[in-house]
Amino acid sequence: MVTRRRTKDVDVTVISGLSGAGRSEAAKALEDLGWYVIDNLPPALISKMMSLVFSPSSEIKRVALVIDARGGTFFKEAMKELEKLRRDMSNFRLVFLEASDEVLVRRFDASRRMHPLAPQENVAVGIQRERELMSPFREGADLLIDTTDLTVRKLRAKVGAYFETGPTSEGLQITIVSFGYKYGLPLDADVVFDVRFLPNPHWVESLRPQSGEDQEVIDYVMQQPSTSDFLGRTKDLFDVVIPGYQAEGRHYLTIAVGCTGGRHRSVVLGERLGALIGERGIGVRVIHRDVERESVPA
Repeated sequence: MVTRRRTKDVDVTVISGLSGAGRSEAAKALEDLGWYVIDNLPPALISKMMSLVFSPSSEIKRVALVIDARGGTFFKEAMKELEKLRRDMSNFRLVFLEASDEVLVRRFDASRRMHPLAPQENVAVGIQRERELMSPFREGADLLIDTTDLTVRKLRAKVGAYFETGPTSEGLQITIVSFGYKYGLPLDADVVFDVRFLPNPHWVESLRPQSGEDQEVIDYVMQQPSTSDFLGRTKDLFDVVIPGYQAEGRHYLTIAVGCTGGRHRSVVLGERLGALIGERGIGVRVIHRDVERESVPA
């Protein structure tokens, strides 16, 4: 029998998600970080594998299991095994990868692969079936990764940024994502701030070609009275919600900050919110999803 003391010595991560969303690349990224990765392990063998990992002779400290819809009739059994792992493990996390339907269809078309849940039908049919089948995994995920706008290199870098810092017991890790509403909400956002209420630098001709990473745009956004009011109220909100997430044992939190095009206001405010969180001694990183897109009304 595996003791609770022993399970604290091992990190267990389950990688799941939609076909075409990047599970294999996420697994490779973990492998590069020294994780012991097992792809498509039959559910009946999960308990046996964990017993071997937790045995006194095992030197494995970090193990990742890749589970997807290919299990067919074994899928419900896999869900039961994961529920057991979450209950028994102190360092357990479930990662779910997804992308928009349009991007998934394009990826299947490019690879000329059939969807595993619709081998004789339209790929879009298989995607919808899989979304329904995998919904319990998505709802129970500790970390959601939206790969809609990610290249393979960026996905691997993002996974590395989440996992290279060490075990789950180190606490809450927060990601700030600036984005443009015209390009869609980040699917993996837990909290969303809409900063389109601020004056738009795009309508200042000299600021239009610049971004929120340029000092002139930063000064323009920060000098608005409503900006300081927003930051002050948001700091008060963080004083309540961040300790709550920590008390609930959350390992990851993604906060999205959006303006129209994701080039000006959201970039400035994303950096400022990241600084507020960093002052609390919490690990935080800031990603500007859309700042490199063509300069359009922001």
